[in-house]
Amino acid sequence: MREVVPNLVWIGNAGDLRDVKSVLARGIEAVVDLAAEEPAVQYPRDAVYCRIPLVDSTGNAPSMLRLAIETTSRLIQSRVPALVACGGGMSRSPAIVAAALARVEGVTLEEALGRIAAVGPHDPSPGLLADIQGLFS
Repeated sequence: MREVVPNLVWIGNAGDLRDVKSVLARGIEAVVDLAAEEPAVQYPRDAVYCRIPLVDSTGNAPSMLRLAIETTSRLIQSRVPALVACGGGMSRSPAIVAAALARVEGVTLEEALGRIAAVGPHDPSPGLLADIQGLFS
C-alpha cells in the first residue's frame, strides 16, 4: 500500500484490501474496491466500503468508470482518508486515482499519473486509460 496524497489517498492491491486491520490502523475511513476478479471484503459497519468492479482493459461501462472516478473525487474533496485498490495495485487503482486527482486539481490525466509515478510503480492498461481519457473529452 502506498500513500499518494499524504494522510488522504492510498493505492493498494487485493492483499492490502484484505488486511482490514492494517487499513483501519492507518486511519483510512473509506475503501474503493475496483477488483472485479476478487471477492468482496467484509469491513466493519463504521467503515465506508464501495465496490465498483472494473476490468483491467477496455470493456468497462462508462457509467462504472464515471462512478469510480466521481466516488474517489468526492472522497478527496471531502478530505476522507481513502484506499483505492485493485487486484495488483498497478493499473486500475492508479488510473482511477489519477483521474480523480486530475478532476479535483484541474490538471491533465498525464500530470496526475506523473504524480502517482513519483511515489511508486504503476502500469495502467492502455485501453483503460483510453476509456478514461474519453470521459474527459
